[in-house]
Amino acid sequence: MKNITVSTQFTVFENLLELPEAIRDLMEQAVSIRKKAYAPYSKFRVGVAILLDNGKVVLGSNQENAAYPSGLCAERVAIFQAGAIYPDNKIVKMAITAASDNNQTSAPIPPCGACRQSIAEYEFKQDEPIEIYFMGEIGVIYKSDSLKNLLPFSFDKNFL
Repeated sequence: MKNITVSTQFTVFENLLELPEAIRDLMEQAVSIRKKAYAPYSKFRVGVAILLDNGKVVLGSNQENAAYPSGLCAERVAIFQAGAIYPDNKIVKMAITAASDNNQTSAPIPPCGACRQSIAEYEFKQDEPIEIYFMGEIGVIYKSDSLKNLLPFSFDKNFL
């Protein structure tokens, strides 16, 4: 038997003002679309802004449904829309923000497991990492240079 060590590294920004201007703008778009989320059941709103290599920004917010789990997370709404509208473009950066109607979220909130797998599919497809920035409603922002930091043992087409 032997052990292996897996480590990840994130960059931490103390607040929105510490972000580079282009990333701050992307996160502000994510905040804006977060406020339009359809979340009448969970009261948990998520917004995503994706920057593509052609300079276009694609937005997404979570969309819930009374027939759980028929809704869709904001990350998948945005990434699937990017794939549908701009199938030949690469995803360069992704800004994610989440807030609860019930209490203030101050810790960075990463994508759920299903969203991580969906992001992984696009990172594998384009063979280039996707920078992912994520935050709560307020507070620090984490930056991951690749989805591999969030999902180090990824499942991809090579296993099929």
